[in-house]
Order: sequence, then C-alpha cells, then structure tokens
Amino acid sequence: MKISKVRPLVMGTPWRNLTFLILETDEGLTGVGEVRMINNTDALLGYISEAAPRHVLGQDPFNRELIVDTMRRNDYSRAGEVAMSGIALIEMACWDIMGKALNQPVYRLMGGAVRQKIKAYANGWYTVERTPEEFAKAAKAVVARGYDSAKLDPFGSGFYELDRTERSRSISLVEAVRDATGPDFDIFVEMHGRFSPAVAIGLAHDLEPYKPGWIEEPVPPENLAALKKVANAVRTPIATGERIHSRTECRELFELQACDIVQIDLSHFGGISEARKLAAWAESYYMLMAPHNVCGPVATAANLHLAACTPNFKIQEHFNDFADAWVKGAVLQYPEVVDGYFSLPEGPGLGVILNEDFIKEHPRKHIHFDLYKEDWQKRQQK
Repeated sequence: MKISKVRPLVMGTPWRNLTFLILETDEGLTGVGEVRMINNTDALLGYISEAAPRHVLGQDPFNRELIVDTMRRNDYSRAGEVAMSGIALIEMACWDIMGKALNQPVYRLMGGAVRQKIKAYANGWYTVERTPEEFAKAAKAVVARGYDSAKLDPFGSGFYELDRTERSRSISLVEAVRDATGPDFDIFVEMHGRFSPAVAIGLAHDLEPYKPGWIEEPVPPENLAALKKVANAVRTPIATGERIHSRTECRELFELQACDIVQIDLSHFGGISEARKLAAWAESYYMLMAPHNVCGPVATAANLHLAACTPNFKIQEHFNDFADAWVKGAVLQYPEVVDGYFSLPEGPGLGVILNEDFIKEHPRKHIHFDLYKEDWQKRQQK
C-alpha cells in the first residue's frame, strides 16, 4: 500500500480554525488527522505542501515510524510547533489507515485497553461575563451535563501581575464555581502562563480554600526554573505541557520534577505514538497524563485511543459540548461524553468518518485568538 495523495481541509469557527488532513492510498483506504493550529494555519498548510512530496507521498502508511522520523530529522531544522503539528496530522492518518486495513481500533494495535471508560472534564463553558453570578450559572450547566470536573481561566487579560481589584475579582469567580458545584466537583484552574513566579505563588495560596485539582501553566513555559520555584512553594498540583512539542523538551521538566501532570497536546506533539512514548517516560517519574485538547472530533478521537491504552492517564480535556458544539458535525458519528466519561472508541482505525460536505459549509476564518485581550473568554471574534 502506498500513500497517493495528501489533502488538507480547513473548517472555520469564530475563534479556531480546525485543519483536517486526508491521506489517500493506492488501495482505496483513507485516513484522517486533525489539529487546531492557533493563529498559524497558513504556516501549517505551507509546511504540509513542502513536506508531503518529500517525505509522505509514495510511502507505505504501515511505515508510520519511518515517516515520522524522516519528517522530524531530514529537514535538518528543529521541528517546532508548526512542523510537529504537520507530522501529527500525517501520523494520526497513518494510524487510521492501519486500523482500517486490519479492522481494529487503534488502541488495540497499541497494546489494548487498560480502562473501560475515559474520564473527561469540561472546557469552553465559561463564555460569559466575568461575574460570580454568570460563572456560577455556567458551572451549573456543566454539572447538569453530567460532568464532575471542569477547567476555567478566571484571570481576565492578566499578564505577569494583577492589581488588587482584578485579583479579588478572579478569586471570587473560582469561589462562585465552587459554591455552585459543591465540594466533590473537580475545579482545574488555568493560568495560561500569565504570571511571574511570585504572583503565581500568591494566587495559588489564595485559591487553596477552594481546593483546585491543579493549577495549570502558572508561569510562561520557556523558563522551567521559574516553574520549579512555583512547584516548590505551593501545595496544589502543577500541570503543564501544552506548549511543549517534543520529547527532548520534556527532559528538564522531568528531571526537575517541576510538575505533577503532563499536558502535551498530541496534535502538536507529533501524534499518538509520540505522546504514548512520552507517557511511558513520565510514568517513570510518577507523573500523570492529562492531554491538552482544543480540537474537534478527529483529534478528540485520537486522544481517546491514547487514553485507552495509557496506564498513567488521568483525565481528558473536552471543549465540544460547550464552545461551538456544532463542530461535532465534521464527522458522521461523534464520540459523546455521558455522565462525565467517554466510552472506548469503536470501529476500525480512529473510529470517525469525516463529513467533508459539512466542513466545506464552514470555510476557514482569518482570525486572531488573543488570550491577553479583554473578554477573550467569550471566544467570539469581531
């Protein structure tokens, strides 16, 4: 079997473009991958247009490891977020083809299930005014949907520090969510790399009465010594990793033991196998995996296959019940969350079938998603 065609499709939403990639083969089987490439869709499409003729066309999709290694190494430059996202698209689609060829779900080809259902937490639900009343109301909708875990960034457009008014306002939002959801609901607090270590530490202490399940990316991701400073000073677990794009970049993070939960995004990390290799390494440091996932249905399905076969998996991020839930229409049958859990994926390959007509009805948008803009949490571009 040979890969005969590489075909990208972009679906636009008000705040994210979802890039799908279809691999066609000379035997008629196709595979699909997906990535949400924040603010760099043109760069991703440009990378695919150059890399596919060099490294992908004419290759056997069962030689997935060789294809990935060649794409990562043979262009000589360091493979950053754009290249690793392009590699992930190809890698996911190869797995999809392999599963279809063998009539098996991907997780079974990776060693089989270690759990019978996959816990999820809600994101994208707090697209409301930053008031305790509105956040509490939105949180109750999450509980009504069956979730017992959710994540929020309460810090507005903060960067490095917050004035006293904004600090109090931010903490009041978490307090309101805790009051609305009760003591047994897991609240994960996202910081989006906003703060200096001193401010992150102070906020973590302010949040302690509300018992967050973790604080996420408390400081910018480039300086792991700063992250370690926070980890040493707080009692709440530290989660990070969505802006790490290769196993090598995780070496210092692991050696410093600067976090407790690893949140790499497999769609920016070279794909399912790269994420699984990292999970095995993280397990040696007693770290859990909670993959970042802001994608639509295909990458969500890929994450479920990873979760199914990964012993140190903790919980799966999920947007598509709240922020632009209509993106589920990009596939013919979406994997749904029921009472806070996904079922194991069914069907061969990734188990999703792309609805190309639906995708074409929602063309790409030229948008800039800015986490440092006032009211960014509403996720609506004007």
